[in-house]
Amino acid sequence: MNDYVEIPWQRLSTEAFDGMLEELVSRDGTDYGEEECSREEKLAQLRLALEEGRAAIAFCPEQESWAVVPKK
Repeated sequence: MNDYVEIPWQRLSTEAFDGMLEELVSRDGTDYGEEECSREEKLAQLRLALEEGRAAIAFCPEQESWAVVPKK
């Protein structure tokens, strides 16, 4: 099982944070529900979820990968 480290989005530079969000919304298979959203809407939804604490950035050092995951 992989161990993930939570990366506080506030500690990222604006450029790094924006780049991560851009990369995530461009991934194939990213699901945003029944309705298709524009790239800008997807970015806004991700940003809001992170800012409100409903989601977190999880980094796996072993695989050198990251994801935005829901917070429990």
